[in-house]
Amino acid sequence: MFIETLNNLTSAKAIELEEKYGAHNYHPLPVVLAKGEGPFVWDVEGKRYFDFLSAYSAVNQGHCHPKIIDALVDQARTITLTSRAFYNNILGVYEKYVTEYFKYDKVLPMNTGAEADETALKLCRKWAYKVKGVPEGEAKIIVCENNFHGRTITIISMSTDPDAFKGYGPFTPGFVTIPYNDIPALEKALEDPNVAGFLVEPIQGEAGVYVPEEGYLAKAYAACKARNVLFIADEVQTGIARTGKLLACDHENVRPDILILGKALSGGVIPVSAVLADDEIMLTIKPGEHGSTFGGNPLAGRVAIAALEVVKDEKLAERAEYLGKIFREEMRAVNSEMIELVRGKGLLNAVIIRPKNGKEAWDVCVKMKDMGVLAKPTHQHIIRFAPPLTISEEQLREAIAIIKEAILSFE
Repeated sequence: MFIETLNNLTSAKAIELEEKYGAHNYHPLPVVLAKGEGPFVWDVEGKRYFDFLSAYSAVNQGHCHPKIIDALVDQARTITLTSRAFYNNILGVYEKYVTEYFKYDKVLPMNTGAEADETALKLCRKWAYKVKGVPEGEAKIIVCENNFHGRTITIISMSTDPDAFKGYGPFTPGFVTIPYNDIPALEKALEDPNVAGFLVEPIQGEAGVYVPEEGYLAKAYAACKARNVLFIADEVQTGIARTGKLLACDHENVRPDILILGKALSGGVIPVSAVLADDEIMLTIKPGEHGSTFGGNPLAGRVAIAALEVVKDEKLAERAEYLGKIFREEMRAVNSEMIELVRGKGLLNAVIIRPKNGKEAWDVCVKMKDMGVLAKPTHQHIIRFAPPLTISEEQLREAIAIIKEAILSFE
């Protein structure tokens, strides 16, 4: 019956089913996807689109990359989950691979980006009490305005976006909020001896691909070091080659004390996230003090190794750096009053849309969808463009031509 239902499913019926039976916590573009390969996705009627969202940078390696899918299928036929109550034959191999890949002593495997952020917060607080000597219950973590680190109660407690936090209080204490891209504000906040960490996105993705001024990360890192405060980088969206380097922090040669990864760590195949740190930080958490039923499962380990091998073997960071420059140059050359600003790094870019004749970023995205390119607005006036890093230059230019035509159609 399930296969029969799928075979007879139309886009309209699929949308109707989601509206009727699913929670209304998303507002998707009206397109129903059924297949993906490389930089392309297809809807249930068979129309092909360029995917310029990449599941918010989870599909950096392209949809259904054969190497990653082969690893998934092979491991799925063997064993998928043991829990951490026992050892398994994949986890140690994966831990060795990922720590050597990113050059840290230890990794703590989790599933989602939000879980990894929560893990980093717990590590930071534990380190504060056991190593730095902050009085129990007094540790503070500095965060930035317009951040996005996930949607748990603790994480939205540090949010400045009313859509994220309104109606969900009371909130978790212990966070100090400062403006992003503001070193004097950071230095002032760091004067508090109970500050244990500074949690920051190297580029604020959900805020609209807000790229800080050059040198911000390096200065922030140095300021943290001067005050014995942990520099914690949320690279869930910016990491794994998206911005033209393996990590966005690599642009300024900054090595975070705690590194948070997710999304493309599995190539978008299954939820896999990780927190990396050296022994002084990681070993403050003892057995029984933190964990996850699915974190570190054999399936995740195999998939993540394959996903990271693809990044290295196919030189995806270098590709993102090269293609990103083309995208920004081409979009900045468009003669349209609707384009207020183009910004980004690598293949994480945004076009800020100036409303015209009542038409806004959403209308542009609907028009692009009709013409064969999928992207999504953030904060009503910003369109984020982040295609799979496996896209070719020819494919990128074809998609850019469509994006240009869609925007110019509103002139």
